[in-house]
Amino acid sequence: MSELPPLPPELWVSVLNFLGPADMQAVRCSCRALRLLADHPYLWRGRTVVLSDLRRYTFGFWDTLRRRKLTRVAVRHLRRKEWRRLVKFLPSLSAVAFVNGGRVYKQKYLDHLLQFSDVRELAVRDAAWSEPMLGPSLAAHLSARLTRLSVCNVRLRSAADFVRALAALGNLRSLLFHQQGEGCGLDRVRPVPRDDFHRMMTGLPKLAHLSWGMRGEPQEPLPDDYLSPPDPRRASSQYGGPALSSLELVDYPETILPYNALRSLTSLRSLTVHYRYIRDGLDCRLASWLAPLMRLETLSIVGGNSLSLYTNTIPASVTRLTLRVAITLKDLDSIAPKVLALEHLDIEQNRSSGSLCRRIPMLFPQLRTLRIRFFRREPEKDLLSLQRLRHLERLELLVERSFILRDYLNGHPWPSPCVQELIDQLVRLSANRITVVTAMRRRNPLRECNCVWEGD
Repeated sequence: MSELPPLPPELWVSVLNFLGPADMQAVRCSCRALRLLADHPYLWRGRTVVLSDLRRYTFGFWDTLRRRKLTRVAVRHLRRKEWRRLVKFLPSLSAVAFVNGGRVYKQKYLDHLLQFSDVRELAVRDAAWSEPMLGPSLAAHLSARLTRLSVCNVRLRSAADFVRALAALGNLRSLLFHQQGEGCGLDRVRPVPRDDFHRMMTGLPKLAHLSWGMRGEPQEPLPDDYLSPPDPRRASSQYGGPALSSLELVDYPETILPYNALRSLTSLRSLTVHYRYIRDGLDCRLASWLAPLMRLETLSIVGGNSLSLYTNTIPASVTRLTLRVAITLKDLDSIAPKVLALEHLDIEQNRSSGSLCRRIPMLFPQLRTLRIRFFRREPEKDLLSLQRLRHLERLELLVERSFILRDYLNGHPWPSPCVQELIDQLVRLSANRITVVTAMRRRNPLRECNCVWEGD
């Protein structure tokens, strides 16, 4: 292209903002003018760039990143010289994720973050620490700024010491901690002691989102008031923790938390429970957990007991529902009267589910977004029934990765020609009102970990 049409730069940037990563790169390679426009900081705000082996990057590459004014990166193991490059070329970083380190680190490794004055988000994945991960100097440096912390699949010397250090991060609003184990020997899973957990919760008054997980099963269940720290300023047992609006429980066995575990968390608007396994003969405790949550708007259940054991206790205030469990038409019939205002539904369909697409418009007429994940089957002609959802704007049709790989090897990538024809018909019947998505969105390395990511 010799010359671009004479349009204002802000208009070009607005147009380029609609492009995906692959299309953006293709446009950027076409000419110098578009390359400069594609590097506009507005297009890169909020994006996370993954950097690996910083030694191979040229000065021109770093200059491009600096021109984009990047503030969010995900990096692997950094040597001392690579830390200096990061500080030199990206001094205004506000979000850093350390992924796939695969090594044993000491406390001084993260102390390099002291050179960044505006770090607000920090994520650590897949590593081990032989010393405390958060030293006193780093905790003091981050205390006034850090708002999001995510630690997953990290082996700590002492999980209790780490949790005690978190109490100094008084500005924290989102915390993800999925306990992997302690020490460098065999896996030893010990829950964070109740007193340490309570001290952390009372020290984080602004905390709104908590994702708490633990791999392995302790010998004894947690105390009844584990998630309900008392107010240290009062002698009574009144709840003294932060007003959580979102709670995520990951990999907890059914027996580890008591029936009234969430009795004090009445401020919850979002609850997610990821079950690892369920033992036969155990009572379902989810029904009693849901009973006091009258303000709940978002409910996500992954695995666990049969739906029939807790559908009667789903609050009527729920507008977003995710069910990663075996589901039947009878289950949908029992859920529909409980959530009359449901606007967002995310379910799985397998061979025993029946014709879900045909029943959904009758049961949930207010749906605006619908996500269906198909297992060992493809969408059939009943997919066209979804055009009767008059408010539906977005439809996601996903299949398991093994299904995609099998079809790809047979020369029919997902979606297959038959499914694509059904999608085209559905879009026409809805007068282009419904946007159909068939690709899994990319994982955010700063805020989403492998424990809860469903990209497989």
